[in-house]
Amino acid sequence: MAPRIFVTQPIPEKALAQLREHGSVELNADSAHIITKPELMAALRQSDYLLCLLHDAVDAEVINASPNLKLIASMATTPAGVDVAAATARRIPVTRNPPLVTEATADLHWALLLAVARRVVEADRALRSGLFPGGQSIYFLGGEVNGKTLGIVGLGAIGEAVARRARGFAMRILYTKRHRLEERRETELGVEYRSLDDLLSESDFVSINAALSPETVHLIGERELRRMRPSAYLVNTARGPIVDEKALVEALEEKKIAGAALDVYEREPMVEPGLINLPNVVLTPHLGSAARETRERAAAIVVENILAVIDGRRPPNLYNPEVYGT
Repeated sequence: MAPRIFVTQPIPEKALAQLREHGSVELNADSAHIITKPELMAALRQSDYLLCLLHDAVDAEVINASPNLKLIASMATTPAGVDVAAATARRIPVTRNPPLVTEATADLHWALLLAVARRVVEADRALRSGLFPGGQSIYFLGGEVNGKTLGIVGLGAIGEAVARRARGFAMRILYTKRHRLEERRETELGVEYRSLDDLLSESDFVSINAALSPETVHLIGERELRRMRPSAYLVNTARGPIVDEKALVEALEEKKIAGAALDVYEREPMVEPGLINLPNVVLTPHLGSAARETRERAAAIVVENILAVIDGRRPPNLYNPEVYGT
């Protein structure tokens, strides 16, 4: 019998065609529909291999209800939605993708930063409704970006990519992270170290690029938002739970900060209701890696992982090597 592969949402067609050459592929063809738990469990009762995305929840109940499951191939860099312990207990390999999203996410980060500062979304919506205040009107006054201070919370690979782009805007760049960089590296990147409190109070733009961990949940809450300038903007393309969304809504409504731009949320796919109608907020539905070339590379790698297991080989991007005894 041909290997049966279930794909939770559409991926680039070239990758799907490659899978179809090696097995029978069942696909949730609606790219706007996040598959529900009952739907996933029903599909996996008849499947050998699962290709899932970052937002898919593959918990112990799903895994244990899938009698023929031989592989969980996640397109995420860290398969946070997969109960890896449950998979390992059944000796089911879990694979991931290597870090591929750095540049695409940094691009989106800057798109959001510029959009919220210059009120691009508000202006677009207004123009489509028939409003054109004039070329020198103060109606859509926003914040200048060039020469301002950018504070980066979490200077990993994506944070460094954000910093590189900031140099093109002649910005002063501050950063904070758990372990301060060596002086040589700070000079190379053109960044200055600050404590979180000092970074918040000195920055015109606060960029969240930290990893999610128990220590970073609600790292930015009511207290931290109070330390920001009333003219400052918050941008988050990292992980939603790093920012306390209820506190953010309050800060925006009370004009404690000028605006926010978010690509990630505490309880995805749900968005804090108070954010939806605020005019000084730009919201996108977790688009960080949604660049064509990036997604094509990611799909090719996840297919490589699946084909390795079908061929009886150890997959190249194994997340739980203990299932192979190492």
